[in-house]
Amino acid sequence: MSRIRGHHAEIIAARYKGLFDEKNYGFFDGGHPFNLNIVGVRNSDGRVNKFDDFLLTIYRDNQKRWIVDSYQITTDPGLYWLLHPMNVNGTAILCPGQYRGAYKVGKHAGKYDALCQQGAPITVWRDADRDRRHDMSQATLDTGYFGVNIHKAGRNSNRVDKWSAGCQVFKNEGDFKEFMNTVRRAEKKFGNSFTYTLVNGKEVVG
Repeated sequence: MSRIRGHHAEIIAARYKGLFDEKNYGFFDGGHPFNLNIVGVRNSDGRVNKFDDFLLTIYRDNQKRWIVDSYQITTDPGLYWLLHPMNVNGTAILCPGQYRGAYKVGKHAGKYDALCQQGAPITVWRDADRDRRHDMSQATLDTGYFGVNIHKAGRNSNRVDKWSAGCQVFKNEGDFKEFMNTVRRAEKKFGNSFTYTLVNGKEVVG
C-alpha cells in the first residue's frame, strides 16, 4: 500500500471528482471524515493473470485532510476461470461504471470479512470462448447479483489463477487488512453500504 497525504492527495481527489462529474457519478465528500470513495483503475494493456490494476480509497481523515491510499489488485478474472468458466454463459468481467450501494461488509465464501456484492446489481461482460484473452463484448452484457466481491488473494500472490472468477482481488493480504480497517471506520459513520467505481486507466491523467 502507498499512502498520499496533504496537497498531493487533494490534487488527486480533485482529479477524480472532475472525472466523476463528467460521468455523472457521485463523489463522496461533504467535508466529512471517512466518506469513502472506492475506485478501481483497470490497466488497459490486455495482460492476463497479473495483479496489474490498482484500487484507490479517497477520503478525508479526522482532521479533514485528504488521504489517498493505493493498493495493487486485479479487476479481471484469472486464467484458470477464463479456460474453465464456472457460469454456463461465461466468466464474469466487471464493466466500468459506478455501482452505488452495491457492496456490504460480509463473509467472502463464508470465511472472512470482505466487501460483498449484496446491495445492488452490477453489470459484467461474459467471456465464454475459453481462450487466454479477456473478451469485453457489448453483446454479452449481463446484469444481476453475481457475488463479484472485493476480497484478497494469498499472503502476497504473484499470479491471479483461481483467486478471481470476476472479483476485484487484492494481491497482498496485509494491504487488504489495511483497506478493511478503513472500510470499518467508514461503516461506523455512514453504515454498511459502499459504492464501488471502476474506471479505465487511460481515463486517469497523471
